[in-house]
Amino acid sequence: MKPNRRFMLRGFAAGVALAGFSLPALAEDVTLNVLYNMPGFTKFHQPLAEAFEANNPGVKINFLAPAANYTDGQAQVLRAAVTGELPDVYFSGYNLTAELVNTLAPRGQITDLGPFIAAEGGQEFLDANYTPNMAALGQVDGVQYGLPVNASSPILFINAQLVEQAGADPQNMPDTMPELIALGKKIHEAHPDVAGMAYDISGWPDDWLWQALIFEQGGSLVDPATGKVAFNNDIGLNALKMVRQMVTEAGAPTLDWDQARQQFGAGKTGFMVSTPAHVQTIEGLVGDRFTLATATFPLDDKVNGGVPTGGNSAVILTQDSAKQAAAWDYLKWITGPQAQDVIVRITGYLPTNKNATGEQYLAPYYAEHPNVKTASEQADKSLPWAGYPGGDSVRIWRTQRDIIGTVARGEVSPEDGLAQIVAATDTLMN
Repeated sequence: MKPNRRFMLRGFAAGVALAGFSLPALAEDVTLNVLYNMPGFTKFHQPLAEAFEANNPGVKINFLAPAANYTDGQAQVLRAAVTGELPDVYFSGYNLTAELVNTLAPRGQITDLGPFIAAEGGQEFLDANYTPNMAALGQVDGVQYGLPVNASSPILFINAQLVEQAGADPQNMPDTMPELIALGKKIHEAHPDVAGMAYDISGWPDDWLWQALIFEQGGSLVDPATGKVAFNNDIGLNALKMVRQMVTEAGAPTLDWDQARQQFGAGKTGFMVSTPAHVQTIEGLVGDRFTLATATFPLDDKVNGGVPTGGNSAVILTQDSAKQAAAWDYLKWITGPQAQDVIVRITGYLPTNKNATGEQYLAPYYAEHPNVKTASEQADKSLPWAGYPGGDSVRIWRTQRDIIGTVARGEVSPEDGLAQIVAATDTLMN
């Protein structure tokens, strides 16, 4: 019998203490105003806040109305910085954290977590809880401003039957992009009414999937020496060529992510690339139509390649010392193994605390849900979801996305598309 998630979460706040879990030290008579993004995240934020409050009776978590997405949350916080009405704790999208810090730090409106980490044991505390890659997600210019809460790297969702019919093993998918596209081509040629693969980059709301094509080749977004685009080379050109090949060879449709999921769930796509946060949604769409499998993202550069890590880190914006102390306890709690165990079971994300994969927490769950475990298997290749200097990352992606769409549709060549992307990006960064 499948457990009722609502019932499980309702008892979580009370049960966590009875289970003997270690929780943060109590703070007294403090209300923390907390802002997070994505209204859907209420399903884990609320029970985790209740558990924290139950074990810290002097602290109240007051959630502000969640922002619709990371972009809207960023705009809301930057406006609040001007009016002096900043939340005490904010869950900042990784790709926008540098922009946030560069705006707030000169005004003394964001808290360096270094002193709090030092009081916990410094590097020993970080190493005991987070891999270097995970810790780096909350760093800007070497300073730890946030602790990682949610982490999401792109994975493959696989229609096992279609892949097997093409002569491949869904449990041993190609580990380079050219081989993956070639498999998509085989599937599409065998089933003309089926898309061999889906990579809905031109419909994605941010540049996560674009960064994946750059990072898996060992590339980067910005050259720190020149401050200009770093993929104005064979890496950027190859990324655009692959975008076009996905369409012309593998029959990849140019859809947004919701349409792509629907088509995959209907059995009309061999495999697709998406976020592990969609595992439960896609499992529901697939039902018993076919066997669903997942796999890690391919890397063309096995040494330097990696995957961009979407998600957010919790940052402290209050400068009140009592609130800072309570906020630090809250950050430790929500990035700790107990909370991460809950978050992963609800969302399908990677756990950001390395202890959360242990037998006491996620190991039994992963054994029963291998499609959720897949993302954790590429944690050692998780790279920071990068942003652009100049504070215009959102507009940069919207401009890039439009150009990538013209390449995908064959309206512009990859060579011309790259020239347009580089010119537009360099202009918007300066």
